[in-house]
Amino acid sequence: MRKFFSKIHLWLSVPFGIIISLVALSGASLVFESEVTEAMNPHLYRIEVAENAERLAPSVIIEKLSGQIPDSLQVSSIQFSSEKDAACIVSFKNAGRKTLSVNPYTGEVNGWIEGNRFFQTMRSLHRWLLDAPAAKGEMSVGKMIVGVSTIVMIVILVSGLFIWIPRSRKALKNRLSVSCTKGWRRFWYDSHVALGFYSTLFLLVMALTGLTWSFGWYRTAAYSLFGGGVKTEQSHNTGSLQKETQQERPRKNIKPDYKVWDNVMQELEERYSSYGYIKVENGTVQINKTKGHGMRKSDKVVFDTLTGKINNIVLYEEVPVSQKLKGFFYSFHTGSWGGVWTKILYFIAALIGGVLPLSGYYLWIKRTANKRSCGN
Repeated sequence: MRKFFSKIHLWLSVPFGIIISLVALSGASLVFESEVTEAMNPHLYRIEVAENAERLAPSVIIEKLSGQIPDSLQVSSIQFSSEKDAACIVSFKNAGRKTLSVNPYTGEVNGWIEGNRFFQTMRSLHRWLLDAPAAKGEMSVGKMIVGVSTIVMIVILVSGLFIWIPRSRKALKNRLSVSCTKGWRRFWYDSHVALGFYSTLFLLVMALTGLTWSFGWYRTAAYSLFGGGVKTEQSHNTGSLQKETQQERPRKNIKPDYKVWDNVMQELEERYSSYGYIKVENGTVQINKTKGHGMRKSDKVVFDTLTGKINNIVLYEEVPVSQKLKGFFYSFHTGSWGGVWTKILYFIAALIGGVLPLSGYYLWIKRTANKRSCGN
């Protein structure tokens, strides 16, 4: 049985190893994307706060922006953090993914927040091998190769576990440690065996969750496995529940009354004594209740765009499992579910996952060369 798994492990690793390394190493580079981006552009995320300074209302900030940005840009949302020294983030209808960093106490523009080209390239490599689909949800050759390679990676990891199982206590000790004094070949062998074992669980979680972005059939099956059936969203009434009617929907398409946002923001800050950030847009508010980089837990608020009256609040705890699963899978795929410590563990595991095929190639080439020399 051990010989069978050894052959499976080798035959799959040789053709797919390079692709697995590229996917794993590019994934490792993305683990701390937000932290690195903020560290490289601190002026876009942090501001100096004067003593006794009061944060401006959304409408005042938006009014102050009118002389600092082109008239063609229309504000679609504004996001405030609970941290006093954090900039507020303004989004626009026709600015693509670019957002604007603004001082919430003065209304001064800090600069545009745009995607970092390095991380954009790494993400494209990680998800599609630089061959992005023509449209969201569609397939491309690169996306297919990444998906198939991920399935193969799961088989390689499982077969590797069977090969790793020691036959004695002495062998167990050897397979849990790395020798640095017995030559390069022994070092790389021990690294491949021991580090592969320590990282297997994390790599399996990454692979099993990552497949939901590669194949629709897998995503459907995975969501169903975790109770992801279609359910009705529950609401927390704030007096009388008013469902959005067809007559109310067109209001979202007209220019928002930003002074209404002021009243909504003030009421929600009174309701929520603690939050990560509040993002207001026309008719809805997203309230992230998690501070830091842990798993996001957000309440959704619906308000009347003319009066600012809050119609209903959808609490995160009441949201059906089916609507939480994408966030769950993303958090467990990236390691953000446990904050900075799980992200560190995921970074190390992904780095090891990228090196394992390379050390495997080295050992395979060495063994093949030795067999040839012995044959001669």
